[in-house]
Amino acid sequence: MIIGVPKEIKNNENRVGVTPAGVVELVRNGHTVYVQSTAGEGSGFTDDMYEGAGATILPTIEDVYSIAEMIIKVKEPIESEYSLIKEDQLLFTYFHFASYEPLTHAMIKQKAVCLAYETVERADRSLPLLVPMSEVAGRMSIQEGAKYLEKPLKGRGILLGGVPGVRPAKVMILGGGVVGTNAAKMAAGMGADVTILDTNLARLRYLDDVMPANVNTFMSNEYNIRELLSTHDLIIGAVLIPGAKAPHLITRDMLKDMRPGTVVVDVAVDQGGCIETCKPTTHENPTYIIDDVVHYCVANMPGAVPYTSTLALTNATLPYAIQLANKGWKQACADSNELKLGLNVVQGKVVYKGVAEAFNLDYTPVESVL
Repeated sequence: MIIGVPKEIKNNENRVGVTPAGVVELVRNGHTVYVQSTAGEGSGFTDDMYEGAGATILPTIEDVYSIAEMIIKVKEPIESEYSLIKEDQLLFTYFHFASYEPLTHAMIKQKAVCLAYETVERADRSLPLLVPMSEVAGRMSIQEGAKYLEKPLKGRGILLGGVPGVRPAKVMILGGGVVGTNAAKMAAGMGADVTILDTNLARLRYLDDVMPANVNTFMSNEYNIRELLSTHDLIIGAVLIPGAKAPHLITRDMLKDMRPGTVVVDVAVDQGGCIETCKPTTHENPTYIIDDVVHYCVANMPGAVPYTSTLALTNATLPYAIQLANKGWKQACADSNELKLGLNVVQGKVVYKGVAEAFNLDYTPVESVL
């Protein structure tokens, strides 16, 4: 198969879809890999490294899209890329369709085969291609939240871990999944007073067993959330419904219950956000303020630490990419239920129910396209 790796062009996105080590494995399996010039520079990988691994370097993004049967990326295509995508071309990347209707309609129009990292799902309901970036984003949410609690950045002026004789900051985490767990680990390690909320009692029991003493668990419901808002300094939104729009657990009217300088970090923003007042921001302009509450809503948080993120992501995606390349997408998805669940839009049809429901589009069962 002919595989193309374009340079990411989303604002401050420095990750790359395949590392030189990944190129070696793909070439070893008999495939041809074309990499756009400087695609890996942001992650620390030079064109020479890719050529040494067996890839061919192409000068422009147009060259890569025009020649490739499968495109491996990190982030969803942006508007300037839509017209480059060919009918029946396989795109293997994060899409987060349910949060952005124009992208969904564009991929339907181009009749591409869109296999989304975020909905590849194992039998145990885990999301193997979302986990590594959720780990990064969860840990980063505390790092960024601690920074924006500083007074010069309009926060409350609180040190996350406090000091002897002064109480630490209070951190509230909505969601006890991968993002929430990693956020809680980081916040607890920095000495904060942490409360993690979830609707799954079994998950709360597990977290109660494994977390340190400064992490408390609490059942997630509107009453409890409202009660905690007025006393917490940093709030992390870490709710995920695979492939679907995140529910709003914090509504606009709840902001009045927060103290001035409270910081909210909505990690779910690329799925629509679980905080109603959140909208996607960039690393260039990461925050805005509503009702004296600092909102940090960067939709590609791991892009700020591209070396770590690229290695973590490609460790997970490469085995699936090899399956797709070796067998072709139809056979690979027929053989692997994990990959089949990754199919979202195929040749003009929406085959993932969560995406169809988000925009009231016709849904086609995925089995009918295999």
